[in-house]
Order: sequence, then C-alpha cells, then structure tokens
Amino acid sequence: MSSTGDMGTGNTLPITTRKKRIIGSTGSLHETYGGGGCFNEYYHHNHRWQVSTDGCSVICRRIKSLLKCLIPRKNKTNCILTVFMLIMVIIMFTKYIRMITYDDHVANDEDPIVIRRQILDETNLENVQSPSIWRNPKSDDRYGCIDRLGGETRNRSALTNGYILVQANGGLNQMKMGISDMVAIAKLMDATLVLPTVDHKSFWTDPSDFKDLFDVKRFTTTLQDDIDIVDSLPPHVAGIAPHQKDPVSWSMPSYYQGEILSLLRRQKVVKFLHTNSRLANNGIPDSIQKLRCRTMYEALKSTKEINELARKLVNRLKQNNEHYLALHLRFEKDMLAFTGCTHGLSEKEADELKALRYGVKHWKIKNIKSMKKRQQGNCPLTPRESAIFLQAMGFPSSTKIYIVAGEIYGEHGLEYFKEKYPNVSTHSTLATEDELKPFKDMHNQLAALDYTLALASDVFVYTYDGNMAKAIRGHRMFKGFEKTIYPDKRNFVKVFDRLDEGRLSWEDFSLQVKKLHANRTSSPQRRVAGVKPKREENFYANPFPGCICDTIYID
Repeated sequence: MSSTGDMGTGNTLPITTRKKRIIGSTGSLHETYGGGGCFNEYYHHNHRWQVSTDGCSVICRRIKSLLKCLIPRKNKTNCILTVFMLIMVIIMFTKYIRMITYDDHVANDEDPIVIRRQILDETNLENVQSPSIWRNPKSDDRYGCIDRLGGETRNRSALTNGYILVQANGGLNQMKMGISDMVAIAKLMDATLVLPTVDHKSFWTDPSDFKDLFDVKRFTTTLQDDIDIVDSLPPHVAGIAPHQKDPVSWSMPSYYQGEILSLLRRQKVVKFLHTNSRLANNGIPDSIQKLRCRTMYEALKSTKEINELARKLVNRLKQNNEHYLALHLRFEKDMLAFTGCTHGLSEKEADELKALRYGVKHWKIKNIKSMKKRQQGNCPLTPRESAIFLQAMGFPSSTKIYIVAGEIYGEHGLEYFKEKYPNVSTHSTLATEDELKPFKDMHNQLAALDYTLALASDVFVYTYDGNMAKAIRGHRMFKGFEKTIYPDKRNFVKVFDRLDEGRLSWEDFSLQVKKLHANRTSSPQRRVAGVKPKREENFYANPFPGCICDTIYID
C-alpha cells in the first residue's frame, strides 16, 4: 500500500501529484483587456492559456507576442494605454503562477470547480493555521432553537388525563430517544409521566437505573413547564393495575390524541412496554419537535459523576490545544451478530457470531448472507477499512483518535488500525483504573461517557448508522453543525475492493473517496419525508426542520 495518504493534513492530495483545470481564468483576461488582434487569435487556437511554473522562457515568449500586438502606432495616448495594459497582464500572470501550476493534460472526469476550490484551500494561508480536515461545514446562518413560546407553557392547575408508565428499551441512546418521544406524547395527551424505568435485559444486561444514568433533578426542572413528572404513582391510583400497551410505531399525534387518550381516560394508568420509534419523524408540530429536542439535548444530561470524568478525559485529549477525532467503530460482537456481517473475520469467528444470532430470540432475521449485506452498505466498516477511509480523507497518521466503542471483535482487534494510526485511545486506556472503578461492567454508563467525549470532539466519524451515531450526529448539528463524517459505505466498499485488487491507484482512490464524501459532513440539509417511516431519515439524526432555525436579520 502506498504511503502517500499520510503525506498531508489537508482535504486533498498534494498539488504536484494531481491534474488541474481553472475555469474562467482566460475568459476574465479576455473580457478585461479586449478581444481583438493576436491575443484573441492565440486564445481561440489554444482554448486554454497553460503556463508551467518552471517555464520562464515560455512566459517571455508570450509577453513578446503580446508586445507585438500592442505596439503603439500614432499617439501618446495609445502608448500609455499599451504600457498600462502590459503591466496589468504581467500582474495577472504573477498572481496565477503563485497560486497554481498547470498541467498540459487534464482528466476528463474531474470537476473543475471542485479542483479550483481545492487549490484555493491549499494555498490559503489561513488554512495552514487551521487545516480544512478539522473545519466545520458552513451553517448557512442556521442555529439550534428549542425555546418554547409563551402559549406553550402548561397550565399547572389543570387536571391530568392519566398517568403514563414508561419502560425504555434498548441501549443507552435508544432509550434516550424513546424517553424523548414519551415526553412529547405525554404533552400531546396532557398526561402525567412517571419517572421512566430503563432496560436491564438488553444484550449487555446493565443493572443501571435511570438515576444512575441521568441527573433526575435536571430532567424534572427542565421539563416542568412542559409536562407533569412524578417519581411514582400517587396513592389514589397506586392500586390500579396498569393497562399494558405497545403503541404503534412511527405514529402521528392524532393516534395519541384519539385512540390512546381514550384508553388513558378509561384506565387512568397505562404502561408503554416499548418506547423506541413510537412517534413519526415528520408531520409533527414544531412545538412538539422542539420538546423532543429539549428533552434529548437539555433534560437528559448524564450524572455528575459521569460528566466529571468526561471533562477530565476531554482535557487530556485536548492538551496543548490539540485536535482529536472521535471514531464510532461499531465492530463489536453484538452488532456483528445482529447484522450477520463477517467480512475480515475468520471462519471460526463467523460461526460464533451465527450461533449468537440464533440464540437471541427477538433477533428475527437468522439466515444472513454477509457478502451481500456488505455490498449493500449495511455492514459496519472493519478496523482496516476504517483506517484506510480516514487516510484517504486526508487525516495524517499522527491524528489523535478516540475510539467510541466497546471491545472490538476479532482475533486481530485494532492491530491493523493502530498500524496506520498509532495515537489511539479508549476510555480504558485514557482513564486510570481507579477512575473507571465506579463504572465497571456498567455498559450504559460507559456509553454515556463515550457520548460526551464524541460530542466534544473536533471531528466525529461513524462507521455504522446505529442509535449512538444518529444521536451524536443530530446533537452536533444542533450545537452548530460540528463536523460529522458519515461514510457512504455502499460506494466506499466498491472503490475499496478495487484498490485491494490493484485496479485503482492510491491517488485515484483517495480522490474518489473525497468526492463521495464532499457533502457528507452534516452541513445543513433539510430532513426529507419518505414513502415508509422506517426508511425515512431519523428525526434525532437530523433535527432540521423542527429544532433548527434560520437567522433573521433586522436592519
């Protein structure tokens, strides 16, 4: 494998290793300085004015040809004009020679506008101070907005329509999304929410309770003007057996304000057994969308203990004002077993994952073709694929990387990744044994720790579009469109395999990877509704529209 991918810290390969084309340069000169005589004839014959940086003799010859075209014939005015035009031409030549170099052969499939921007990026002195790989995408004057309007504050003297018990299911971030939906649903029904309970039966069987994960006081006070929240059922309904219900997935407000509200008024106490994806992504009033975000980003804050350790670890990563990249490398045993993805693993490891998948009853799909799934872009990137992806995107081998994940599965684990990027940390290596002791075997608490470090990173990259990736991406957008790169896995593995097979050079591979991901950095792009809610872009992965507004300028 060529090492050229480690050469620079910018978004692109070095200028001297690739082909360029500048649009509009000769056209602007032509329009400014007239279209007649030898200059025009020369332009139409050659189509481009191409100059080599070491071709001083070529420049002299071309200036001489210009002089012949511009020799004054009769009066002083013409002479002065000739000298002025010659000076301007020389200034323009000097400016362009300093900025770029030209190549006689231009690839037909290159986008000249992209190439021009790349050249300008690499020659911009400001970018030397702050390489473009770390720069956030433009926000287009959009910002996170979740403040409630005056009329949206709840009437505390109004009677409740009933009590909702919530059992949040799944891992940490699935539970956070579910709880945020339940808060919104309680608002829609003017219901009282009993402090949620959390899942202890997921893959990790974490014994943590709600109070072990989240700051309860902050949760209740942040939402006190939205809904009524109680620690437990009050005495007058404590003896009522809760009516258990699974709400229909991705439902609209009308479902809860109709069928479920009628049920709640009759039963007084309803227990929702599942909370994940129970409210639609789109078609929801802005006030409700903002409440979902207010819960997710402000109310569901981690405990003091988790936040204190997170601050220490962030300070260690950012010492001397260094940048760091957080990589959600979801190459973990549970995810690989669930998805059936075995690329890069041994036959023995693949069999172990298959046995685990068949052993978990609620994982419905059992017979999975791993190769087909990978080609469809539905597998997590392997550690090797992830390293080469970062290298192709322009991150140098010295990049400080924090791995947001549990134990990486497979005999070789992070070995190949560390060959490319040796400056790698996890919470296990960054924190001391004593610091981690209170969180031992508390996987959801450790996930909350990782979440905070990913949120604070200069760049976040995820290799599988799971709940943590969705939640962090949306939160970073809300904070100010902080750079988050999400690989186009389907197309990436195609070019990756061509590179592996020797059918693609490193330079072409890197260029193609950059082009594929030019618009995959979480810049402002409106969430679009789809035919099926399950196939839509997730609300928490992109809270725009709903929780992101345009700046209004007032003269």
